[in-house]
Amino acid sequence: MRRENYWSQIARSIAQQIGEGNDFRTFFAQAPAMNPNRSLIKGVVCGVRVEEIDDPLMQQIRYLDKLIDELAKGKAMEKILRQ
Repeated sequence: MRRENYWSQIARSIAQQIGEGNDFRTFFAQAPAMNPNRSLIKGVVCGVRVEEIDDPLMQQIRYLDKLIDELAKGKAMEKILRQ
């Protein structure tokens, strides 16, 4: 799949989740595929190290939060996911 089509599909999927008013638990449960390298995301979000969070759902939320923070700072996705 071409990269543009992939990101368009992701954007449509997120828009659908928002339109349906789904919570985070449903959002992550319905995600077509989670990046296997997400557990390599390290750092602190809201004073808590993401790699030390015990609750799996909260850890997924904080991985996403940290990913967005790092992308907003201009860091490359590949570097964040250590690829």
